[in-house]
Amino acid sequence: MKMLPPLASLRQRVVMPRLNRPDLWLLIAAAGLAGLGVVMVFNATYFFAQDRYGDPFVFFRKHLMALGAGTVLLLCVSHVRLEWFERIAYPALVCIIVALVMVLIPGLGIAHGGARRWVGLGHFNFQPSEFAKIIIVLYLARSIARKRERMNEFFAGVVPHLLTVGLCALLIAAQPDFGTAAILVLVLVLMLYGGGARPVHLMGLALTALPLVAFALLHASYRWRRILAFVDPWRYSQDIAFQLVQSLIAFGSGGFTGVGLGGSKQKMFFLPAAHTDFIFALIGEELGLCGALAVLALFAVLGMRGFRVALRHPDSFASLLALGITLVVLLEAVVNVGVVLGLLPTKGLALPFLSYGGSALIGTLVQIGILTSLSRMTG
Repeated sequence: MKMLPPLASLRQRVVMPRLNRPDLWLLIAAAGLAGLGVVMVFNATYFFAQDRYGDPFVFFRKHLMALGAGTVLLLCVSHVRLEWFERIAYPALVCIIVALVMVLIPGLGIAHGGARRWVGLGHFNFQPSEFAKIIIVLYLARSIARKRERMNEFFAGVVPHLLTVGLCALLIAAQPDFGTAAILVLVLVLMLYGGGARPVHLMGLALTALPLVAFALLHASYRWRRILAFVDPWRYSQDIAFQLVQSLIAFGSGGFTGVGLGGSKQKMFFLPAAHTDFIFALIGEELGLCGALAVLALFAVLGMRGFRVALRHPDSFASLLALGITLVVLLEAVVNVGVVLGLLPTKGLALPFLSYGGSALIGTLVQIGILTSLSRMTG
């Protein structure tokens, strides 16, 4: 008996009239997370911005501008027809590969904090890797849907996608941004599985990749130091594990209900990157376990509604697109929370909706816009 792919992506295209009502639960969850992000970014950056720039609102204004731009894009994208997403998938892939190459060219790429991840266009800087996640999902959804009858073949169904995503992942890892590269590889494997690739082929890829991952960890000394900090953070509490230990102290101080909004002590120059990668620690301190669980609950709602779209959409391309976008958002959230709680080695990934960062916030809102557009056809 022939097994169908997990998302039944071999189904033929079904023409279905566009429904006018989007998934309100999806939008409510996204709005709740984005709203809390505005509060926490202002809370985390007020004193830092005053000390560094003499203006306590500098980060807050930039975050509001990114939120406004992202919201406009969300509303626009939510009304885009499915055919348009398919049409731009391949041209957008070419454009993002060019942008990722530009990042690595001195004079075009902008370095900050030891990483070269931004491209400068006048007064505007953007991070191509944040938009690469969206475009790679678009490419995978279209390519897998078109090859749905040959996805169980290794060279026809797996290798082309592996080479394309592998190239993008290598360009991103060279910035260096190992976390985003790892997220893309995970999304690739899960979308291939959802599209009908044979598990034995995917297991073979995973086993083949293990030596490459080990080499990447050992080749860069800072990655190995992060592993040591993860294994025994208290031993290196004044050195390589300082950030993680301060994050754990923040959570421990918060208790069940937190110290109160604005009452954090860790944000007073104890916890590095409190407004970016470690904003979840600030939530744990000020809002306690209750606030942290509320954030996780909102991500759970968003994930369930995204997977609902993937399972119920009648079109194979749209189903895979919804799956990929939902995976990107959830995997980023899981990795960020895992790092902040000391469950994963420290990695520089933003918490979707909540962390400060214009490109990350805009990219996440565009993804929600795509999910909203797809949800109009699922009933």
